[in-house]
Amino acid sequence: MQPLRVYSVVPKLPEKLKPLWDLAYNLLFSWNDDIVSLFAQVDRRLWRECYGNPVCFLNRLPQKTLETLAEDDFFVERLADLRQNLATYLSRKTTSIPFPDRDGTPVVAYFSLEYGISQSLPIYSGGLGILAGDHLKSASDLCVPLVGIGLCYQQGFFRQYLTPDGWQQERYPQYDFEQMPLTLCKDAAGERLMVQVDLKGERVSAQIWKAQVGRVSLYLMDTNVPENQPGTRQLTNRLYGGDLETRVRQEYLLGIGGIRALEVLGLKPKVIHMNEGHSAFAGLERIANFMDKHQLSFEAAMELVASSSIFTTHTPVPAGNDRFPPELIQAYFEDYAKRLGLAFKVLLALGREDPRNDTEHFCMTVLALKLSRFNNGVSQLHGVVSRKMWNRVWTQYPMEDVPIGAITNGVHVPTWVAQDLAALYDRYLGANWREDPDTTRVFSQAHLISDAELWRTHERLRERLVGYVRERLRDQLLARGAKRQELLNAEEVLDPQALTIGFARRFATYKRANMLLLDKERLIRIISDADRPVQFVFAGKAHPHDNEGKRIIQDLLQLCTSPQCRFNMVFLEDYDMEIASYLVQGVDVWLNTPRRPLEACGTSGMKAMCNGVLNCSTLDGWWAEAWKPDNSVGWAIGMGEEYEDAGYQDFVESQTLYNILENEVIPTFYERGHGNLPRNWIRKMKDSICQLTPVYNSHRMVEDYARIAYGPALENYNRLTREECAAAKDLASWRMDMMTKWGNLDIRHIRSGDPEQLHVGDAVRVTAEVQLNGIRPQDVEVQIYAGRLDYEGKFAQRDTVAMRPVETTPDGWHVYMGEIKPGEAGRFGFTVRILPHHPLLLDSHSLGLIRWAQNV
Repeated sequence: MQPLRVYSVVPKLPEKLKPLWDLAYNLLFSWNDDIVSLFAQVDRRLWRECYGNPVCFLNRLPQKTLETLAEDDFFVERLADLRQNLATYLSRKTTSIPFPDRDGTPVVAYFSLEYGISQSLPIYSGGLGILAGDHLKSASDLCVPLVGIGLCYQQGFFRQYLTPDGWQQERYPQYDFEQMPLTLCKDAAGERLMVQVDLKGERVSAQIWKAQVGRVSLYLMDTNVPENQPGTRQLTNRLYGGDLETRVRQEYLLGIGGIRALEVLGLKPKVIHMNEGHSAFAGLERIANFMDKHQLSFEAAMELVASSSIFTTHTPVPAGNDRFPPELIQAYFEDYAKRLGLAFKVLLALGREDPRNDTEHFCMTVLALKLSRFNNGVSQLHGVVSRKMWNRVWTQYPMEDVPIGAITNGVHVPTWVAQDLAALYDRYLGANWREDPDTTRVFSQAHLISDAELWRTHERLRERLVGYVRERLRDQLLARGAKRQELLNAEEVLDPQALTIGFARRFATYKRANMLLLDKERLIRIISDADRPVQFVFAGKAHPHDNEGKRIIQDLLQLCTSPQCRFNMVFLEDYDMEIASYLVQGVDVWLNTPRRPLEACGTSGMKAMCNGVLNCSTLDGWWAEAWKPDNSVGWAIGMGEEYEDAGYQDFVESQTLYNILENEVIPTFYERGHGNLPRNWIRKMKDSICQLTPVYNSHRMVEDYARIAYGPALENYNRLTREECAAAKDLASWRMDMMTKWGNLDIRHIRSGDPEQLHVGDAVRVTAEVQLNGIRPQDVEVQIYAGRLDYEGKFAQRDTVAMRPVETTPDGWHVYMGEIKPGEAGRFGFTVRILPHHPLLLDSHSLGLIRWAQNV
């Protein structure tokens, strides 16, 4: 084929309509109903065909339609108002979150392998990507100086379709980035800005696309450029596609290429946030940069990087964390290790739980944990699970002291709240509820909403969901070549007035989408009650290689299409953001059945919650901390038990679920008072909105990250880089000194008077003699580690009390003293330990150094 000269042809917008491009190229439209309404009113059919993508929509509008719109004074006036609103939104720079030296440029670089911002930008697969998208949106609303980094996938994540027998198949559409709200980044001369990385000796280039997310910029790298070899051009083809080598290449590009992209763009954020371990290589590139630019040792650069990095882990099972064989890492990083001045074995040790195990695979999560001083899980329970999972990285610490905290996820409420309900919020909560950071004050006013208004609004949303389900079901039946009667039946599925329960998520086996199927006869009795009808809507995808998940979908679809269930149970294909929006806004109950403790957070229930939908879930993820024992905000399946026998657990909890449905959910929904209103149900809806929405939203989440991590990380960066990084060098030197001398620390002669019995509040004075081996007293913290004991003699809860040096013995031992006061009756115990201490050390546990008393 002869080479072609390629042109981009765009519609010629009349002058009055040119602001449409401003609205189309800012993804603010994904959470601004007024902008969406403006586009949709022009041609609703075309808007739907374009999946709500305004760039594609404008490019497909006939020129005559554009000229007609330019003569429509009402449309032009409305467009001008929305363009002015956008300008006002973008002009506000102040934030309630303090950043000491903010100068208008990004302070935080947020790295994620996927982003779920809008259906028009299909570079997400599920919860991790949606969370990343919501993070950027709240950062925008709160004016947090943040920039996003990711990859631009030509085929995105797979689209799902089902064969006539219900087996999942995958298809991969080819996306045209020029038809998306993306702008190619160019320099002042109009040349593309490019990033280069070395992948196993091959020079790989990537161009950079920019997506504007409100006030936040998201930069996405794309290797489909002529400069690359044909195979390499496919590197950014698919999200989570390919083999292990494809994954390591993508993660090399994301982490190392992402840091280089920031440099090419002229951006110099001082803090990075790694959303999951996929981007952990960014820490290595930052270390290399600091070594090159500031002539730092590896140790000093690592202290600087770790002290200004945040890592969020989302995966509660070891198999869900990326691990690569040592030989694969060697192929890509042997030369990189030389750049860092490290033996390759030392670099490998950074990604191993046991650095001495030469056969252990290289784990991206371990690398991220070691290159960050701010590590967190995504719910309180997940924090506990993560500390247990990664205890081997800090083997000398009790699980409670593993330096992994928890910041519970949240959802971007303006994105997920239905337009009808948002209008109610405007009237009762105030028009600024979308951006107001004081979410507790705002949503506490939801109790003022009229019962009748709230219920009628919710009923309209359920009716809208039923209409949407019928339309989608008909489309998927047509695609399968269904018979005429099946198509007619699709017009009759679901009842707009019936109790509607939704279940939609990734069909991993631990999420137990088939729990309802364990007693099909009982389920059929529930949905067949003519007086109190119940119906279910399911959606979700299984990973292409997860045949067990596909079998669950197949079993579920067969039940949904059976004669007993076909009008009361529906499975919607190709779960995406559009289906999710209809479901979380229109169902009455959101059902979630993960096997505890395998759900890290589970934000789909939060999206339902902010629409007044009640949750019914096992006590896992966020629901373990959100549920109220009086069931005022929803229902718990079980009491948080964990079983060794998974089959028995599934049976017990399925029976519990049937009981909850039959004895609580269904009676409460159909208990109607004056005006045919379910007053008790409405009260639960309001309690859920008032009590949970202020907590489980991404504004609170981003504020937590800013307060707990971003702000302190920025201060650390500034302190460590002053005077040509003198503090970073000092901290690294101090650390090496600690490592050298720590092994000879010792503790002896612990005394406490050994009282046989104490009363609550009595003080116990503890003394201990400590051998410091040439370490200065100010470089250590000697602690009493005390608490109540369980029946096995282990700490059920514990506290630490700092001891102070009081004298030195003639043979050079330092005497330390402290006091503990048991605050309750019971069996208590204590020991003594030594931890390193330095004014610039964020967490004394992070170095992995500790000395426990051997005899107490």
